[in-house]
Amino acid sequence: MENERWFPLKHKLPGGFSLGQLLHGGCDWQIYQIDHGKSALIVQSTLADKWMESKLLPDTVWDPLPFGQDHYRTIISQPHHRLEPVAANSSPDNKADALSFALSLRETRKIDGKVALHDAIHMERYARLLPTWTGTEGGTDEEILGQWLTGGVLIPATSFYRLSRLVRWLGRRDAEELAMAAGFIAPQGSGLARTQQKPGAGPEGRAAPMTTTSHPETGPKPSTCPPQPFRLPGRPALEAFLNEHVIHIVENAEQYRAFGIDFPAAIVLHGPPGCGKTFAVERLGQHLDWPVFPIDSSSVASPYIHETSKKVGEVFDQAMDAAPSLVVIDEMESHLSDRQIHSSTGLHHVEEVAEFLRRIPEAGKHQVLVIGMTNRLEMIDSAILRRGRFDHVIEVGMPSAADVAELVDALLDTVPIGEIDRNALVIPLAGRALSDTAFVVREAARLAARAGKCAVDDELLQQALANLPPATPQQKPTGLNGISRWIY
Repeated sequence: MENERWFPLKHKLPGGFSLGQLLHGGCDWQIYQIDHGKSALIVQSTLADKWMESKLLPDTVWDPLPFGQDHYRTIISQPHHRLEPVAANSSPDNKADALSFALSLRETRKIDGKVALHDAIHMERYARLLPTWTGTEGGTDEEILGQWLTGGVLIPATSFYRLSRLVRWLGRRDAEELAMAAGFIAPQGSGLARTQQKPGAGPEGRAAPMTTTSHPETGPKPSTCPPQPFRLPGRPALEAFLNEHVIHIVENAEQYRAFGIDFPAAIVLHGPPGCGKTFAVERLGQHLDWPVFPIDSSSVASPYIHETSKKVGEVFDQAMDAAPSLVVIDEMESHLSDRQIHSSTGLHHVEEVAEFLRRIPEAGKHQVLVIGMTNRLEMIDSAILRRGRFDHVIEVGMPSAADVAELVDALLDTVPIGEIDRNALVIPLAGRALSDTAFVVREAARLAARAGKCAVDDELLQQALANLPPATPQQKPTGLNGISRWIY
């Protein structure tokens, strides 16, 4: 939230309302509490104009609000109507609230099928999710609805069974109704919904959750189709590690339990930005079809003493309630840096690290897999990295030419191609983020479609390659084939 209010306390709005507490804010919008439990959305005129041009709101709903040299517009919301950012993760208390959000999502998609909505403002009064065009990357519509229903858990709203386990008041049938109300279509007898359309579908290459079939007495059961293998194109060594140390243990639980191994051990992935840590964890969560509980600065950080450690504990509690599940600690150095370095900050940081020290071993006993990610392993408190907390500390390097070649082959399998010199594409991409490789193939496919060609060729791939910025010094092959193990 933008901490600096635009207007003084008790400033008068059209209609005589007085501004109270600032509730939420962005760079060009703010939401205030006003008289009689109502709330007011105040936006800069440029943002209001974009909503009107997009036909998301008519010009008749706005009141002008001049203030000094600036021009704003405002809308009043009644106490029984929600007015809040989607990212506030303020989960609903009942099915009526949830249906209202789902309908707002559907009505917005009728008007604009592509705009990102993860950073939108939910205005229940007009059944709209109003995009704010922040430029940040978001998820699919199913994930947006799922996160809102659960208060922030990374789970698609089309995973009905998992949703009903996470949200106490939400039955499986209710979850199906909500998905259909949002515009998703559930096939008869299936525990997985398909979307009618995939607007704003987010990053490419997301694996679909495991298909389930319904059973009237015992609920959803796994499909009889053979499970798909876990794949990480461009990260073969990391793929092999996760298959051996996580997936094989999960899929052969009884076999491992006979030897005293109940659950996979916690993992740290460390390496430079763009090496594929986040990509690997996202793919793992999708393959396992487990709910993912993130811990990062935006979700748990607080300036108040005790508040951060309290929020960390709440995330672990939610993950254990929903087990089996994943807890993903992003930018570990932000929360778990060496306590000796922070001696000047006193109890606040020490308490936060102590909460992690207590919770990480407890999580594994309750079928919660903890995965930490960091670019600065040397900053992490040594007690955190001790065996018994994180048994596996894995370095993930930038992709080698062989890694890039594997990803290129996987990506080109999805588009029509002509005569291509793969080496001419692989060599300049070696050592760069894997997302750069995905961009080049996607951009070449776009150029081919625009030019009316039948296939992607070398000329188009080189054009797409030329659109990439120069590689930074950090982006270079490591010679580690993407992974190495740190031994303590």
